[in-house]
Amino acid sequence: MANHKSALKRIRQTASRRLRNRYYAKTARNAVRRLRAMTDKAEAQATLVKVTSMLDRLAAKKTISKNKASNLKSKLALHINKLA
Repeated sequence: MANHKSALKRIRQTASRRLRNRYYAKTARNAVRRLRAMTDKAEAQATLVKVTSMLDRLAAKKTISKNKASNLKSKLALHINKLA
C-alpha cells in the first residue's frame, strides 16, 4: 500500500485515466470495425473523416501509438479506395 498522500492520489488518477483510455480505444476499434464492414463508398468516405480524426486524437493523447494510428488510417484508406 502507498505511504504518501501523493502516491494515493497518483493511484486514483492512474485508475481513472486507464478506464477513460480503455473506453476511447474500444470506441475507436468499434468504429474501425464498422468502417471495414461498409460496402457503400460514399458512406465509407464520410465515415473515414470521423474515424481518422478519432485515431489522431487518441495518438495525440498517447492512448495508442502514432504509428498504430497511421497504419490504421492507411489500411482504411486502401479499403475505401478498393470499394466500387
